Amino acid sequence: MALETGDPAPDFALPGAGGETIRLADLKGHKVVLYFYPKDDTSGCTLEAQGFNALLDAFTAANAKVIGVSPDSVKSHDKFRAKYGLTFPLASDEAKAMLEAYGVWVEKSMYGRKYMGVERTTMLLDREGRIGRIWPKVKVPGHADEVLQAARDLA
Repeated sequence: MALETGDPAPDFALPGAGGETIRLADLKGHKVVLYFYPKDDTSGCTLEAQGFNALLDAFTAANAKVIGVSPDSVKSHDKFRAKYGLTFPLASDEAKAMLEAYGVWVEKSMYGRKYMGVERTTMLLDREGRIGRIWPKVKVPGHADEVLQAARDLA
């Protein structure tokens, strides 16, 4: 069943870059931008991460926490963060349980070959942990700006 606006966000606790554990329960009282991306250090994912990182002060001013989530390992996240100077948390879901709970681990197709992967998606959660907005099949250019405006507008 796909998540919809107004649904409670599925709980999670995932290992993050730098040895931290990222828990939804610890984020109550803040708006949360969960952006799901396929793979560290690929062109689209790097541009998306850089877009959110460049606007991090503005997200903080809007009382919003930004968290990137992919199935890459914590070690991969650590290298990705260091290489591009990313200062927000990256969560690792190698087991894909959280990605499945959020409905972003899907069958994809490239050149006629079907495989499972992350559908680039962003979800904005309100202060109570409910889904305020969903951006499916994200196109990277301008996306971080659009999410920031939505975070500012979300009560």
